[in-house]
Amino acid sequence: MTAPLSPDEQRLSCSLLRKARGMTSPMDLSVVVPLYNEEESLPELVDQLLKALRPTGEVFELVLVNDGSTDGTAKVLEKLINKTPELVGVLLRKNYGQTASMAAGFDIAQGEVIVSLDGDLQNDPADIPLLLKKLREGYDLVSGWRHQRQDAALQRKLPSKIANRLIGRVTGVRLHDYGCSLKAYRSEIVDDMRLYGELHRFLPALAYIEGARITEVKVHHRARQYGQSKYGIDRTFRVLMDLLTVWFMKRFLTRPMYVFGFAGLIAMSGSLLTSVYLVTIKLMGAHIANRPLLTLAVALGLTGVQLFCFGLLGELLMRTYHESQGRPIYRIRATLRGAGAS
Repeated sequence: MTAPLSPDEQRLSCSLLRKARGMTSPMDLSVVVPLYNEEESLPELVDQLLKALRPTGEVFELVLVNDGSTDGTAKVLEKLINKTPELVGVLLRKNYGQTASMAAGFDIAQGEVIVSLDGDLQNDPADIPLLLKKLREGYDLVSGWRHQRQDAALQRKLPSKIANRLIGRVTGVRLHDYGCSLKAYRSEIVDDMRLYGELHRFLPALAYIEGARITEVKVHHRARQYGQSKYGIDRTFRVLMDLLTVWFMKRFLTRPMYVFGFAGLIAMSGSLLTSVYLVTIKLMGAHIANRPLLTLAVALGLTGVQLFCFGLLGELLMRTYHESQGRPIYRIRATLRGAGAS
């Protein structure tokens, strides 16, 4: 019996399959849509996607990922698959969240270009050709900008505006609308990214880390027609934690010693200076046993050693990460050769 593939092996297999199919029967476009309790909107969504994409002449597929819905989404999806040749259904075993369902869709997708959007009909499928046109001007990622957002001002628009400015300042990727799920990617960029937590919101930042050229275009946004929003206030805290993760990845992913080692050296230097001062006054006859500075010196010393060791462990982990996967620390956009070169 053959052993099951690991997640990384599955991802590699999908990537190789996508490249192999690109040599024989190329798939131009994959549209990835995560679904959670979208039973009512799903038929209309598929209909709008087909109306928007069939006239373009693109060879496309619709990868719809059912993220453990508790309503009839799975049954509706199965019925639609039976009569829609472009449809690919992915049924997850339970509700993993939007990031995981998008990652599953990306792994299954076979297109040279991958477009993502929400399944609640608030994104307009008619905007997809606009994103494709912009992407083919030479960009690696095109993000939608809901410039006339149809959401509640206080509950959604104001927090989103604050979050967009904060994310842009921290990551260095200045976009008006990080939260818009309508985005277009080149498949090679998607292959380089690893998603977990709530990182689907930070896809432009992750792509930027991989050296992607990023822009945005204005897209339509529509009020929710069916159901209720799946987002709560708890998402804010998850986003903040993931923002710190993305900031660290952007600044110190390949050099963790720079942050931990530097902090450790500062702490050890503080401990050394404090210890020298205490020894000096001790030699002069002062009592130092009950001084808070003695506790501070010991604490700084221990903290410094621990931080420095964290930095070393981080360096070893990064070496293992790159070497075990054969993952290079660089990305080549193109290789140019002189005329007549063999």
